[in-house]
Amino acid sequence: MAEPAGLHVRLSQDEPIPLTVELSCSEGEMLALVGPSGSGKTTILRAICGLYRPRHGRVVCGGAVWLDTSARIDRPAHRRRVGLVFQTYALFPHKSALANVVAALGHLPAGQRVGRAQALLAQMHLVGLEARRPAELSGGQQQRVALARALARDPAVLLLDEPFAAIDRRTRRKLHADLAALRQSLRIPIVLVTHDLSEAEALCDRLCVLDAGQTLQCGPPAQVIGAPESRRVAEALDLPWA
Repeated sequence: MAEPAGLHVRLSQDEPIPLTVELSCSEGEMLALVGPSGSGKTTILRAICGLYRPRHGRVVCGGAVWLDTSARIDRPAHRRRVGLVFQTYALFPHKSALANVVAALGHLPAGQRVGRAQALLAQMHLVGLEARRPAELSGGQQQRVALARALARDPAVLLLDEPFAAIDRRTRRKLHADLAALRQSLRIPIVLVTHDLSEAEALCDRLCVLDAGQTLQCGPPAQVIGAPESRRVAEALDLPWA
């Protein structure tokens, strides 16, 4: 039987980090993971991209099984087609914007890498800034380089770990618009970790609430925020509970 399209994740373990996680994200959909610090959001991203192996779990993306502990399948991180963007940008400080993106294009023939990197930087509105190093770029520009580098891997899923948290409000709005436009052309699952409920409501199709490594409620943001299923969900979202 063929595996389903999109991203499908099941993770479980009692220790060292308790996990009881089940979530999915369709092609072209954006899913927000929200919850208090320590709720397991970043651990889930790390398990998806192969940087963390749970005791029990299954990760399927784009019809490919990346992890199935019961079948002893564990595809290494470099063989999982993941685009990952961090809050801290994680750019090479000694490399130019262009070189940072080229570094992620090792899967292409050498003669095609610079052209592809230039096209990705242009897509992120960075024409004319290709030669600048990260220290010579604003926070928003650095995050655009990080997004271009993530897309350079031709990912089957895009994982965003609080990518806008360190950026001022005005720049954040511009990046929100860029991301909204980008997702229309990508048509891949996008998972966004955020503490900002207004950001999740504005950008995402669905919201998944986490607490202590457990998925508590998933659904459209307005539905989850407007009608938490339990006091625990409301507390995880810092919302009043009647």
